[in-house]
Amino acid sequence: MRINCRVCDGTVEAALDLGKQPLANGFLGPDEIAAERFTRLAVGMCDRCTTVQLIEEVKQELRYHDSYRYQASGSRGHRSHFEQDARRFIATELAGPDPFIVEIGCNDGVMLETIARAGIRHLGIEPSANVANAALAKGIRVHTRFFDEAAGHDIRATDGPADVIFGANTICHIAHIGSLFRGVDALLADDGVFVFEEPYLGTVIDRTAFDQIYDEHIFYFTVRSVQAIAAHFGFELVDAEHIAMHGGEIRYTIARPGRRRPAPAVAELLTAEKARGLADPETLRRFTATVERVRADLLSLLRRLRAEGRLVVGYGAPAKCTTVTNYCGIGPDLLPFVIDSTPEKQGLLVPGSHIPVVPPETFTEKRPDFAVLFAWNHAEEIMAKEKWFTEAGGKWIVYIPQVHVAS
Repeated sequence: MRINCRVCDGTVEAALDLGKQPLANGFLGPDEIAAERFTRLAVGMCDRCTTVQLIEEVKQELRYHDSYRYQASGSRGHRSHFEQDARRFIATELAGPDPFIVEIGCNDGVMLETIARAGIRHLGIEPSANVANAALAKGIRVHTRFFDEAAGHDIRATDGPADVIFGANTICHIAHIGSLFRGVDALLADDGVFVFEEPYLGTVIDRTAFDQIYDEHIFYFTVRSVQAIAAHFGFELVDAEHIAMHGGEIRYTIARPGRRRPAPAVAELLTAEKARGLADPETLRRFTATVERVRADLLSLLRRLRAEGRLVVGYGAPAKCTTVTNYCGIGPDLLPFVIDSTPEKQGLLVPGSHIPVVPPETFTEKRPDFAVLFAWNHAEEIMAKEKWFTEAGGKWIVYIPQVHVAS
């Protein structure tokens, strides 16, 4: 399978194929199974700009809608992280007279609520009305729309230039990346910065985190590819910083050419990526064999535990859970239910695999022998919360970076 690169029109050939997959956040009721949609989930690397991206994409209107089932404020770790992001902006880029910040994909306002409390002019852009309404309820100014070139011009006309345009786990979701950058160009102040935090291809490969690949993640960035993307659209990558979110992301800072001195970290990370072969398509192909081994090991463990009569359940129903259960062929026969604290998901089924999602009380009521930790990026928070589980002899099954049992 081949496509033209969404960034530079180079050639992208599939290197890792995770099979047919449903909408990762398309949790559904039993009466909706017949209408469920599936798409080939495969990624490849552009032979020009090296941007790793999905071969097939689902229309954004199907991914983000009025019943989108993810709210970032549900995690204590997320709340803490984004409050720190906001306070850093307030102390630096937003310290001047009448500053203005725009967040692309503000979700339920987890970052902007700190900005709003500080009385700073702001605007959140959020296409999913239900989570946009959650942000509005916090006193945050929100436009319910997708961000693109037209949005950039519209916001500039009504609010003036933005000192900061921010996105977290959002920019990699936007397939129309050319229109996105033209919108940034229209909106960003001459000395402003475009800052975004996204999953890092290096982390995906190092941790065998293949579950970071799903329909919402169109792009899988590296420092080299973001530098190439920025240059292609008339900008410059001026900083790149490792952050701990979702097991290891990178925060990229982009500015207009010549406006900021690039931080040493950019060159350092580019050198490290070259040594690791992150711009080599063969690296993705080798990654495929590692992912296949994880699938085999996880299935083997779950089947053995079932044969022994052990009760094994899932813990956490993030989008990653959809990728893992569908790629590995894990259904209710191996995992009778998945625990999740998100009320909007409870009582529904995991997309594709159709495993029931139940509230946290079921975890204590059923007292399983093992729990597969799908929300592994929140492992510390979850294990502290469910300390009783291990004290009672329960064990966690973790599949990142390889399948193992943690007590």
